[in-house]
Amino acid sequence: MPHDLVSLNARFGGDAEAALRFSLSGALGRVALVSSFGAESVALLHLVSRVGPKTPVLFIDTLMLFPETLAYQQEVAARLNLSDLRVIGPDREAVFAEDPDAVLHRANPDACCDLRKTRPLAGALGGFDGWISGRKRVQGGARVGLDIFERDTTGQVKINPLAGWDTQDIAGYIARHDLPRHPLVARGFPSIGCAPCTGPVAEGEDPRAGRWRGQDKTECGIHFENGRVIRRKAS
Repeated sequence: MPHDLVSLNARFGGDAEAALRFSLSGALGRVALVSSFGAESVALLHLVSRVGPKTPVLFIDTLMLFPETLAYQQEVAARLNLSDLRVIGPDREAVFAEDPDAVLHRANPDACCDLRKTRPLAGALGGFDGWISGRKRVQGGARVGLDIFERDTTGQVKINPLAGWDTQDIAGYIARHDLPRHPLVARGFPSIGCAPCTGPVAEGEDPRAGRWRGQDKTECGIHFENGRVIRRKAS
């Protein structure tokens, strides 16, 4: 049965934990958390570990991540006792056929994201009714008008419990709970993706300015945007 997302947003719009408790209660069916284990991911991972410790956590290893991200993922998973962590990645044969030299990101970053992120996620989410992301309005761009509950292009419910949180909210939560920070944050990386497409950010720049710098691209395709790669159901 379709859920009335307008009513859900009105009911939970200002309470991230209550929205999570509802989402993980079974009311929305089977729900997974998709996490990049990036700069701010540990806050949502910690919230989910408290509210729904058995929630499946999907981590996409694109095969182009920073070594620091891979190490951090293992550290956080152990610290939070994530009992159903699922590491997913691109199809090896598809990578060999479409990006054998690992340079596709230079010529066509959207195609690279589709190969290494969008398609693997579509397959992994096939058995779920909804999924949780860490997107926030403060990140700007297409995220400015973000609701906590929305409908994905596949028809699944997408939950953004931290939609209303800002940088200070995240930092305060991490400090209160003494959570580990991604090691690249201290080196000027406030937003972290794949190594070839992520750089440090200068003081005063938008936190996502280091992602796909110099290109007309702001999303990887996991999170759709008009005209960009749109996540689709696995065939």
